Amino acid sequence: MCGIVGLFLKDQTLEPQLGQLLSGMLAVMTDRGPDSAGFAVYGAGDKAHLKLTVRGPDLNDVAALIGGDVTGTVRDTHLVLRFAKTDEDRVRGWLAANRPDIAIIGVGERIELYKEVGLPADVASRFDLASMSGSHGIGHTRMATESAVTTAGAHPFSTGADQCLVHNGSLSNHYSLRRMLEPKGINFATDNDSEVAAGYLTWRMREGATLAEALEAGLSDLDGFFTFVVGTESGFAVLRDPISCKPAVMAETDRYVAFGSEYRALVGLPGIEAARVFEPEPARVYAWERQ
Repeated sequence: MCGIVGLFLKDQTLEPQLGQLLSGMLAVMTDRGPDSAGFAVYGAGDKAHLKLTVRGPDLNDVAALIGGDVTGTVRDTHLVLRFAKTDEDRVRGWLAANRPDIAIIGVGERIELYKEVGLPADVASRFDLASMSGSHGIGHTRMATESAVTTAGAHPFSTGADQCLVHNGSLSNHYSLRRMLEPKGINFATDNDSEVAAGYLTWRMREGATLAEALEAGLSDLDGFFTFVVGTESGFAVLRDPISCKPAVMAETDRYVAFGSEYRALVGLPGIEAARVFEPEPARVYAWERQ
């Protein structure tokens, strides 16, 4: 049993409040996932630069040691490096050669990804989620049932640029999918089935599928039960398996689209009393894109 939340803002005037709203939603899901928590926020960015989110010890001097025009923002155990896209190979090479103890957990023009072991409210506080702004974000609270409680095993999982996924459920064919995806250049850092689901979507989109098309294909290729909330640079999507045994509720207004494993995760959102509240249908893709 895990908790999932997501918020996609249609109204740009709400963007400074994204982190505050998402933080409250995440904390409400504590009893569905007290072991670890994580979130991804799509904030400011541009086509010429990348953000590389890493985690590890002793991060304060990393950006300066890499040199060049690399800048960095440390939040607790995570560091977001920002640099020109043309410098990506050098930055990754320096990290591999000089700091192999640092794990790369996300990359893209806009995405920043944070996750840690602990209660959701504590994790949100450690990274100061409430201060973050952006157009959309997703979050996860984990109750570990099939693997150890580790930071690496916490959600979201990101296997492609500006892509991430949170998952409530279990996939039965993730080992065979992993064997299929790895020769195609999809790399995995854990044994988690949810990371394989993220990698599957990355592969489908590399092959030319839209986010919605990739999720549609997953209905045939992914065995098990799942509720996914997925983020891309410009998109936000939800999919439940055909049985839909995991709880899910959505709310939509002219200002936002919100997702929660339970309705109580949504009650603090502005104007929720006037929202169209509905349960997403089984095997139907719900997707929104930034205009």
